[in-house]
Amino acid sequence: MAAAPVGPLVAMEVPIATGEGIKWIDVTVPSSAPSPPPDSVVGTAPAIRHKAASCNVVSGNPPAYLFWRIHENLPNILEVVEIFACNEHPETGLHLVFHEVLHNFAFLCKNEAAEGDAYLLYVLTVSGTAYLLNLKRPFNFLSGSIFPQSELIEFSVQNNALDGKVTAVAATPGCLLIGRQDGSVGCYQLGALDPSKPGFMYELRDDDRLGRLWNLMSRVKAVGAVQDMVISEVCTRKLLFVLHSDGIMRSWDLFSHARVLNHSLSSSELTGTTPSRLWVGCANYDTNVITLAVLHVSDIEVITVYNFGINVGEKNILSPEPLLKTILLDKGRLVDLKISSEKLWILKEDGSLFYELSDYDYKVEHASNYGLQEDFIADQLFQSSEHALDDLVWTNISIFSAMKEVVQFVSSIFLQRLLQPGICHNAALRAMLLDQRKYLSDFEFQSFSSADLRKEVFTVVNAELNSANSSSVVCCWKDFCTRYFRYWCQYNVPYGLFFDTSNNVLGLIRKNSFSLFRSLEGIEKLIYGSSDEFHELKSGLLLPTDNVESEMLYEILRCTSHINHQIGRAASAVFYESFFVPSISTEDVIFHLLKILETGYYPLLSAQAGEDATSEKRQSAHRSLRNFSVDMLLSFHALHSRATNWAGVLDVFEKYLEYLKPHRSSQKSESEGNCSVNFFLLVQATSQVARVMFETAFDVLLLLGYLINASGQVSMMQGDITRIKAKLIPAALEILTQWLVLHFMATTSTSPSVVDDFSSRLSLLQIGSKADKRQWDGKLSSSGCTLALLLGFPCFSEGETNFLKSFLSTDKLIQSVWKFTSLVVRGVSGNESSIASIPIIELASLLLRHGQYEAAENLFLILDAYSNKAKVSLSSWHGDSGLCKRLHLLGFCLLMRAHSEVDGELKKHKILEAVRSLFRAASFPEASQSLQNLYAETGFLYSGESESTALWRLHYYQWAMLIFDQHAMSEGACQFALAALEQADEIIALNDGNMDDEFTPELASTIRGQLWANVFKFCLDLKNYRDAYCAIVSNPDEDSKYICLRRFVIVLCEHGATKVLCDGKLPFVGMTEKVEQELFWKAERSDIFARPNLYKLLYSFQAYRNNWRKAASYIYQYSVRLKNEVITDDTGKFSTALQERLEGLSAAINALQLVDHASAWIDSKYVDSFSTGQGLRHKRARNVLAEKSAFSDEFESERLQYNVDIKMLEKEYVLTSAQYLLSHVKDKINFSGNQKLSHLVDILIKENFYDMAFIVILTFWKGSTLNRELEQAFIALSEKFFSGGMVSSALGSIGKGNNFLLPSPDDLRHTDGRIDSSSIINFNSSSMINQIDGNGHWETLQFYLEKYKKIHQRLPVVVAETLLYGDPQIELPFWLVNMFKAGRKASSWGMTGQQPDPATLFRLYIDYGRLAEATNLLLEYLESFATLSAADAIKRKKMSAIWFPYAAIERLWCQLQELCSAGHMVGQCDKLKSLLQGALLNHLKQVKVDSEDVVASAAAS
Repeated sequence: MAAAPVGPLVAMEVPIATGEGIKWIDVTVPSSAPSPPPDSVVGTAPAIRHKAASCNVVSGNPPAYLFWRIHENLPNILEVVEIFACNEHPETGLHLVFHEVLHNFAFLCKNEAAEGDAYLLYVLTVSGTAYLLNLKRPFNFLSGSIFPQSELIEFSVQNNALDGKVTAVAATPGCLLIGRQDGSVGCYQLGALDPSKPGFMYELRDDDRLGRLWNLMSRVKAVGAVQDMVISEVCTRKLLFVLHSDGIMRSWDLFSHARVLNHSLSSSELTGTTPSRLWVGCANYDTNVITLAVLHVSDIEVITVYNFGINVGEKNILSPEPLLKTILLDKGRLVDLKISSEKLWILKEDGSLFYELSDYDYKVEHASNYGLQEDFIADQLFQSSEHALDDLVWTNISIFSAMKEVVQFVSSIFLQRLLQPGICHNAALRAMLLDQRKYLSDFEFQSFSSADLRKEVFTVVNAELNSANSSSVVCCWKDFCTRYFRYWCQYNVPYGLFFDTSNNVLGLIRKNSFSLFRSLEGIEKLIYGSSDEFHELKSGLLLPTDNVESEMLYEILRCTSHINHQIGRAASAVFYESFFVPSISTEDVIFHLLKILETGYYPLLSAQAGEDATSEKRQSAHRSLRNFSVDMLLSFHALHSRATNWAGVLDVFEKYLEYLKPHRSSQKSESEGNCSVNFFLLVQATSQVARVMFETAFDVLLLLGYLINASGQVSMMQGDITRIKAKLIPAALEILTQWLVLHFMATTSTSPSVVDDFSSRLSLLQIGSKADKRQWDGKLSSSGCTLALLLGFPCFSEGETNFLKSFLSTDKLIQSVWKFTSLVVRGVSGNESSIASIPIIELASLLLRHGQYEAAENLFLILDAYSNKAKVSLSSWHGDSGLCKRLHLLGFCLLMRAHSEVDGELKKHKILEAVRSLFRAASFPEASQSLQNLYAETGFLYSGESESTALWRLHYYQWAMLIFDQHAMSEGACQFALAALEQADEIIALNDGNMDDEFTPELASTIRGQLWANVFKFCLDLKNYRDAYCAIVSNPDEDSKYICLRRFVIVLCEHGATKVLCDGKLPFVGMTEKVEQELFWKAERSDIFARPNLYKLLYSFQAYRNNWRKAASYIYQYSVRLKNEVITDDTGKFSTALQERLEGLSAAINALQLVDHASAWIDSKYVDSFSTGQGLRHKRARNVLAEKSAFSDEFESERLQYNVDIKMLEKEYVLTSAQYLLSHVKDKINFSGNQKLSHLVDILIKENFYDMAFIVILTFWKGSTLNRELEQAFIALSEKFFSGGMVSSALGSIGKGNNFLLPSPDDLRHTDGRIDSSSIINFNSSSMINQIDGNGHWETLQFYLEKYKKIHQRLPVVVAETLLYGDPQIELPFWLVNMFKAGRKASSWGMTGQQPDPATLFRLYIDYGRLAEATNLLLEYLESFATLSAADAIKRKKMSAIWFPYAAIERLWCQLQELCSAGHMVGQCDKLKSLLQGALLNHLKQVKVDSEDVVASAAAS
């Protein structure tokens, strides 16, 4: 017994696709069977596995691959997925939900009896219930539905208690076979017969009747329990191979029910083991042998391989042969096994995360390994070796220590590998994000594109960074990738193998994915194989049979192996990424890497690792460098000694590089954009091959550089060094670049197309489009869709297209890879050309057609890096149309990138680079021919046949201008518009100033006008207003000029940049009236509250030019619109409108005051319908209605032409002020233009706006009418004492008249019977609102009475009379009484005089029954008259010097008598009469004496 040998790597796993994109349809399978008793469930443990999977191949055109899985955590659910290799990966799959746990068995086959396409599914539960389901194609079930009962047959195989427990199951179309613990095998013709018909069930037994009788009588079990059963077809007969637990294997003919083999597998080597599982290979009719494999289990697992002879035409069709081979599985547990006539594939566990797949050729006893995806992912994520991660740390420190973007660069290396198809697994990524407390719903995560996932992962890792140095970044990524790798292994556990014998296809079924295996070829075998196999492989390396050259090649390979081991995987990763970072030169990377190979690297002291650990690392690095240097020098000397000179060594290098080139093929693509499963497999396999070849070419490049640096130590001549630099290194670099492009195309995910313009959205309607143009809709951002899928699938030959309908075999797959690489690298034509021209342009064109702008840009970055490294000068390309196309496509690509994918400074940079590239493309003399066929990529189409370069460039610049404008990049569009103008001028000069010829049917001025209009538009978009103005002035087309001017005005208003119009820096020569007209036109058609306010702008525009009448007209028109358009229902807007009206009227008044008095008016005609084209008249028209009140009832019906002067503006200003005050205290202003002013005054007084009320009175009335309105106002003011609404309106201390809205009468300046406007305008509206704060009712009344009695002297009388009328018993305030007395106590004139006088007060007392006050007042003045001084006595004695109201005194006397007669207050009245009588007698005596003195004096004189 020998252990399975470990051989070289011969095949690699290629993932088909993950199951994450599959939408599972849950369908419940109904069951009528009762729950089985506990002891009737399936018995033995070896027959039950926790998870199971397999694939049934249904022949057809095309063949169907039916995969099924049973998961350990969902043992009652069967997953079914149908895959056609020539179609796309399925979007849906079935989840068949059963009521019981399933046996690890399922069988799918075609339903030949059904109408249409359908499959039969055989399933068995652990309780013994068998199901036969008829699955109709396509699987159009609704998720959550119940499987139709009519398409289901349910049958129990445990009907009898004596039935043995089920231990094994097998099936073939029309028959279900049950192996039991008692060794019996039951056959149920499920699907062929009805369960109720006879013959539905039979048991396979021996034909010997005596044997059956003996078994029945002895009650002894003849054979052991059935362990496993396999059905295989041999010589058109279906044979059932049954493995029993006692080591007996039997074979039964299912047609005749006869046993054809009974053979014991026991041997001395298998003592102590128990047979567990059985595998049967296909019959080999060339050797008439069929091979079987049996798994024996004990403490270890042993696989035995047997050959059985095939006896064609005989009864016993099989004959046993001796044991062929015994294989000991010393490490790991067997997962699955597949067998063919020549090989045995063994899948087993290898540790906690890794698995191992190997094949064993039992004829030559040769073992080989298969590379599983776990090994590939571990290698890609730097998990397979700690040394690789250490290399990544020091590589970045030594190379990019001065680089600012270390975090982005290192992260990009990991992200590029992490998110490539085959490695990226959504479930594992989501689990990682959940670990970082980043919750994402299923919908959110599934909607993520590759760019979104990249951003999310980078955010999570970046949040864990402690510093921006490379060591910290790599440490964080190492931790992230380690955890991700664990999750990936958890979600992708291998379930089993499948083998398509008809197509020689070997595949692997995982928990969430499927994959196939491809064979290695050529250099891959040499790289992955052992050194012992080199001589067997050299014949395929295109080398002569010379052993010397073969040994030299082997030495070269060993040198590259030394370099790869010394510098690690990180070096190639850094070099790969440097191609996509313009700031990093690939030359610098190579230089630093060679320097590391020569001088080594000593790790820096780390505080975390400690000084001892760091010192040990340094010593280890020093030893490694010393060993590496010695090995390389020995190898170089060995090469030189074998070839005797370096020229022979370089010849071998050259032949080796030729072999590393992608294979050349003349095959063209079958169809562009094939999304089949086979194509996906091809792309994945290509990415694997490209990665290996890129790393190999990179090692050769480093080896050549290292050889140059060590040339002095190995006696290399200068000519050899020159040959390496001039020929070998450029060749190696081109090969490396070709494989880089292949790997980039195969691993870079597509991005969704950006649809944001009308034409793109219109194309989504797919009107008249073909099916092949619509196949990528919605797929570009799907999982696993890479750039290479946009290419075509290569053909083999016209007669070999059927192989595409099934999965590609291991050999066909690798052959397709080489043809596909030729298609990508050498172009569709297959011609030999530099990577710098045709292939890149073809690929970039394809990517641009599908909207993959970032990928196309990266292709050009690869090309630029190659050109710089290979020293390709632009002068050598100048005559090549490839450079022109490249610049044209690059410019368009950068433009689209700037539009849709980047922002900020990077966007500006890309716009500038796009402009630069397009200008350079147009500069080539042959550009008109080179860019003829790029319409599908960029949309540029030139239909002219003229050979004029200037005319072609004019069209090209116009196209560039339009495409920049379409994507809102005005800066670039402006540059191309100016360039087009230059070309237009050149064409005009060539054609004598006229373009109206056979080439251009448009006039030169029209073309230039359009271009200048575009320049204007772009400058306006960029807010370069002065440049935009210059473009307007420069426009030769008058119509276009004024259109631009109108747009100029509109945009300035919209952007709030109206200061440009008014600051005087733009002269507007000859366009002032047009600007004014456009401003007014827009103002009249804009909302009255729009900002900026265009009426104010017009006011400023005219004020700057000292056109004060026009300025006043515009601002007054604004006030009129506010008055007419703002309704009183909207209190907030109405108050704001009133405030604006006040400001407008004030500005209009101030403007007119700056005009000569004769012209200080506004024509209402131009206010109502303004026209700036005619201007304002300077001759004042007759003012027909100037004197009519704005609030008269007849005014609206008599709106004739009139002029508005300052007086009218002042009146309107006052009325607006009143409205403004009232708007702050009343919810709704019940005031309209046709109401009486007196009513307005009443409202103002009612609301305590006394100042405003008196301003209205003084402004609108004069003469007697003014006195009457003042009296009415004070009557209303006095009446407020009795209503309780009297509130003081003084602003401060009473008596400070300058603090009030209206100045005192002494300060009022009257001109022509009116109040000077300056006295009214200079007030603050807010002060009127605050005037209601005061010190009392009487003080308020006293203040206004003293203020306005100078205008109307009788006002105190009105107030006193109003107060006494309201309350006859009221005590008049002293200050009011004193206004009547007015200091006349010592006067010689008595009580009478100009009102208010004491006589008037006396009469009021009498009129309102205040007899005591009247008596006292009279007595006061009579006494004062009698006690005058000598000087006053002389005056008193003059003629008519005294006057008393004798009639009123008589009335007082009469009223006192009437009271006495009536008996009211008799005592008081008598006393008053007595006092009055005495005072009158004395007065009369005094008057008599004075009269006599006057008479005597007159007689004497």
